[in-house]
Amino acid sequence: MRRLIPIAVTAAAVGAAMFAAPALAGKSNDTLVWSTDREINAPLPYYEQVREIVVMNHHTFDTLLYRDPATNNIGPLLATSYKWVDDVTMDFELRKDVVFHNGKKFGADDVVSTFNHVSSPDSGVLTKRNVSWIKNAEKLGDYKVRVHLKAPFPAALQFLSGPTGILPAGIWKLAKKDATGKPDYGTVPPIGTGPYKVVEFVPGESMTLERNKDYFDGPKGKPSIGKIKFRTVADPESQLAEVLTGSLDWIWDVPKDKSEELQASGLVQVVNAPTMRISYLSLDKVGRGGKDSPWTKLKVRKAVAHAVDREAIAKNLVGGASAAIHSACYPSQFGCTQDVPQYKYDPALAKKLLAEAGYPNGFSSDIYAYRQREYTEALMGYLAKVGIKTNLKYMQYKALRGLVWNGTATPNMMTWGSYSMNDVSAITSHFFKHGKDDFCRDDDVKKWLETGDTSTDPVVRKDAYAKALRRIQEHVCWVPLFTYAKYYVYTKELDFTPTSDEIPRFFTAKWK
Repeated sequence: MRRLIPIAVTAAAVGAAMFAAPALAGKSNDTLVWSTDREINAPLPYYEQVREIVVMNHHTFDTLLYRDPATNNIGPLLATSYKWVDDVTMDFELRKDVVFHNGKKFGADDVVSTFNHVSSPDSGVLTKRNVSWIKNAEKLGDYKVRVHLKAPFPAALQFLSGPTGILPAGIWKLAKKDATGKPDYGTVPPIGTGPYKVVEFVPGESMTLERNKDYFDGPKGKPSIGKIKFRTVADPESQLAEVLTGSLDWIWDVPKDKSEELQASGLVQVVNAPTMRISYLSLDKVGRGGKDSPWTKLKVRKAVAHAVDREAIAKNLVGGASAAIHSACYPSQFGCTQDVPQYKYDPALAKKLLAEAGYPNGFSSDIYAYRQREYTEALMGYLAKVGIKTNLKYMQYKALRGLVWNGTATPNMMTWGSYSMNDVSAITSHFFKHGKDDFCRDDDVKKWLETGDTSTDPVVRKDAYAKALRRIQEHVCWVPLFTYAKYYVYTKELDFTPTSDEIPRFFTAKWK
């Protein structure tokens, strides 16, 4: 049978990839090279937000606890045991056999230094939600630490097994100064205790990790592959060409049609798997982008919710493991409910609502996005059918994030992976508690989320989160769209298993 080569990957494209990309990839070089179109601009988990650095930092940094991706059970990692002293106090016994990548022995001072730095008001941590629950940490012994919480926060275990990697004590003093003379902590050397260590970092271009031969026996296991390298390849067609020519070993977020063509070719492995990431359209209820904006009108926002066929996008573009959603959270997360006002696909009703809002002929608007352009273009097509003409402002995440925070990027179609934490506090509470990402600014929502975030009673938490999620959808602050289902494409030489938390664990992968 004739092999089908993906249409987009022409001979010219393959040839260009062979000349433009380095050939140091694959089993023969013991170097797994992977790529996306996004950039890593800082090598630390606290000072960069893109998923790519989240992935790499699970390889370079360890946390006190570890969540098993198969069972979601949480157990010790850098800690050997832990206990709740009371609702706002936790004690941790620490491992005594761990060494940092720079040769320094790990102990209590490192945990205290890390937590007290990142939780301080002037730390500059980008996603403050990840650490804002920490009051401080204190040393109880060389290998014992007490962590004080600002208030009861039952989701603490999720965060202690995710975005709270430990760095060596004293390292924050190595931060370079920015233009104003303040420390830029994103320039601190990325030294952790993880199964891989950083050996090269080129901002916006690449990051290379090397196997930590001194890694301890723990739940992550001993790494097998010698080097892991991330490269930014901005053009998706070039990514496809490079994975066929062998200069890339692993890519994801491949469009459904391309993945199916690649699978038919038989040249690579193709897997479709669910992830915890969701897509959403954020609408400006409070007029941060202008008080006279059409988006401040409830009937306009409801019209948009009725105009978009979520099911069709999920099925036809994202992939078989994707599903439409109606609530501002991932369905499996604690406290997430889909029992909220739902807006079925009804373009006729959308047009009626627009007319009632004063826009019988529709209107024009910019729309902002950074990821999977084809998904946004599909959404724009649905909006156009009801009279809303949109002009796409497509850009890198870092640039868009700043525009969202200053209130100018509205509406925006973006995504959130919750740092792979299975709790509503990692998503809904991030976006709807009057922070920089909040275009709803509902005081009751904020109050309910604070109750859910701090109560130790699961029933109280679920009730509070349900009230917040229903109000968010009553006012259509978001149009939740679909869960992500990634198509993974990788070399046949690689033994790799995707996990739903959207953290590819290359430290468990191996060459065949």
